[in-house]
Amino acid sequence: MARTGEDDGARAGNNLSPKRQRLPCPDEDEDEEDDADFEPACITEDEDDDDDDEELEDIEEEEVEEVVKDAQSGSQSSSSSSQSVKLQSSDVLDCPTCFEPLNKPIYQCTNGHLACSSCCKRLNKRCSFCRSHIGDIRCRAMEKVIEASIVPCRNAKYGCKETTTYCKQSSHEKVCFFAECSCPVPNCNYIGSYMNLKAHACAVHSWGDEGGLHPVKLDCPILFCMNLRKLKTVVLKEEKEGDLIVLQAFEGSKGVNVTVNRIAPLAPAIPNLSCSLARLDQFRTVRIGTIMQKIQKVREQIHPEDDVLSIPLKMMAGLEHCWKIQICIGNGYKYTHI
Repeated sequence: MARTGEDDGARAGNNLSPKRQRLPCPDEDEDEEDDADFEPACITEDEDDDDDDEELEDIEEEEVEEVVKDAQSGSQSSSSSSQSVKLQSSDVLDCPTCFEPLNKPIYQCTNGHLACSSCCKRLNKRCSFCRSHIGDIRCRAMEKVIEASIVPCRNAKYGCKETTTYCKQSSHEKVCFFAECSCPVPNCNYIGSYMNLKAHACAVHSWGDEGGLHPVKLDCPILFCMNLRKLKTVVLKEEKEGDLIVLQAFEGSKGVNVTVNRIAPLAPAIPNLSCSLARLDQFRTVRIGTIMQKIQKVREQIHPEDDVLSIPLKMMAGLEHCWKIQICIGNGYKYTHI
């Protein structure tokens, strides 16, 4: 019976499938090796973590600083670009009605047409384009545009390189060295800068001819004739610097008024000239000493700021059409106290 049991057990064991062996995982072997070599060191581990945290903090601070700098530079560039716009010409911002520079307040009609305040008054608040009412609605957007626009000087064609905001353009142009000056010689239509005008006068106009140029030296008095019928304007040219001086005679109710001006821009860099102007005869003398006003073209009438030599009718007796004037020109205020 025992033998039979052993045989049955053997048979049973043979009938069972053999148990598969579990192969070790490669990672487990490595982990076991690492665990075998691993030595716990808690203090060293904490120090390494602190060092890593400090390095991260330093990197983060540097990155933050760079971001802030980039943001600031970006905001500055964007703000500057948003605050100002540079235009190639200021003509696009001129009043579409009178073509003069726009100034506050600027008005618009219901159809969006613009006009300056002076045009609104001149046109009785009627739009020059659509004839609708204008003069009550402000165009705030255009007012902001002219405040932010940077434009070149209108005298850029003559050599000026200045740029200003549109609102301050007229202030600069009043004292711009390159302001337009018209030739004072009668029947001459030349217009150019101050320096170009002097070169033009030397090249084109002859000396001493009627209606031409009369040479004059500083501190040397000269006499010349004026004629209310033919020669109401006399142009002098200073020999050294080439400045053009204009004398004009205006007939008044009590006699003749004579003005003297200089063709030049109002630039502070151009020094002043003074003169002594006199009408002489054998009985009396009428004389004034004055700083010559700087003008850019010949005036058609007397202006309030002009210093005038008033010649009474008594000194014009028999000489209504031809009489002599004496002038002496000097630098600065030399002849203002005569």
